[in-house]
Amino acid sequence: MSMNDYLPIAIMFLLAMAFAGVSLLLSRFISPRNPTPEKLEPYECGIVPLQEPVQRFPVKFYLVAMLFVIFDIEIVFLFAWAVRFEQLGWYGVWAIGLFTLLLVETLVYAWKRGALDWNVSSRQRYRRVVAPEAREEAA
Repeated sequence: MSMNDYLPIAIMFLLAMAFAGVSLLLSRFISPRNPTPEKLEPYECGIVPLQEPVQRFPVKFYLVAMLFVIFDIEIVFLFAWAVRFEQLGWYGVWAIGLFTLLLVETLVYAWKRGALDWNVSSRQRYRRVVAPEAREEAA
């Protein structure tokens, strides 16, 4: 493959970046600016919040979401491997085996670190440091 084969991709990338830039600039210059108190309030499903939330949103949710994305992307690699299965031969089998082994190892690591455990009080680390009385309640 020569560099000329990548020219259409480069042109498409440049067009996409130019379109995004022009769209942002036009919206900044053309859009009206008249913020009202109603427009400045947070919008959530059309319901105006009457009070601030009692607690912050748990970071655990974002951690599980990131893990989901990581483990979901593996399907893309497995699909690409399955499409070229016959052409890759035994090399492909060994490569995807190593990939799967590393993925399972990552899952075990995340599991042992408590990334998938939503019940904080049942964690050994939590009982030892923060709430020793939880140990007595569990027994």
